[in-house]
Amino acid sequence: QVQLVESGGGLVQPGGSLRLSCAASGSIFSRYTMNWFRQAPGKERESVASSSRSGGSTYYADSVKGRFTISRDNAKNTVYLQMNGLKPEDTAVYYCNARLASNTYWGQGTQVTVSS
Repeated sequence: QVQLVESGGGLVQPGGSLRLSCAASGSIFSRYTMNWFRQAPGKERESVASSSRSGGSTYYADSVKGRFTISRDNAKNTVYLQMNGLKPEDTAVYYCNARLASNTYWGQGTQVTVSS
């Protein structure tokens, strides 16, 4: 069992930056592939970025490539999403996700709003 708590969301102007954090507890963090998803109003939840267990391999959705960076600190049981060059279309609830084999866990989400 893994408990995930996201933080760092908020309101930012277009072109601005935010860093989301997701703190994990309850299991061995380094065993899990860590992911960020987002869900905008009226849309399906979509994958944004993924990190391998060591952090050495990452994946990004085309829509955020070059602007967002996923990283993790296994010593702190935390995964981050650095978001630069934010656009209004990045507005969504962002969710942290942990996966190990068939087990998957979700955080409660943090709202990111990009607006002038």
